Amino acid sequence: MLDPQLHIGCIWVRTEEDSVADRLAPGDTAPDFTLQDDTGDEVTLSDLRGRKVIVYVYPAALTPGCTTQACDFTDNLDDLAGHGYEVLGISPDAPAKLARFREKESLTVRLLSDPDKAVLRRWGAFGEKKLYGKTVEGVIRSTFVIDEEGTVTHAWYNVRASGHVAKLRRDLGLD
Repeated sequence: MLDPQLHIGCIWVRTEEDSVADRLAPGDTAPDFTLQDDTGDEVTLSDLRGRKVIVYVYPAALTPGCTTQACDFTDNLDDLAGHGYEVLGISPDAPAKLARFREKESLTVRLLSDPDKAVLRRWGAFGEKKLYGKTVEGVIRSTFVIDEEGTVTHAWYNVRASGHVAKLRRDLGLD
């Protein structure tokens, strides 16, 4: 996202402080990351090369919509794994809150913490969005599918918490 105050004539100037990436699209290389999971272990995306990975981004653990989404991924995790997919959920929540979320909801999906939102920004999943008719800055609920070589094959932004896993399964030809 470019700062409107840096507009010079008809040229936009991108500064180093501009940390919001353009949105990812199919064919892009998935930006690598290393994040802590809810147990404190580190997960590095590039270590998963050779496997298909679904990364879903959600705003906050222990909230109704995010619980619906996490439970939906958990309910479908065995089948997704059977089709060769590893599933990672990313939010800005601290690992301790993610651990409470996993325990309370009996989640089996791996939950990752991005407290400074650096990964979310690089993936285009943090920025301006509409919330109850107002423009706010926050986490943009998103889902990405990455192939065995680390290439994005699918990228969805502003997804709905409810019913998204069913749509994802249809789009991947898993139904």
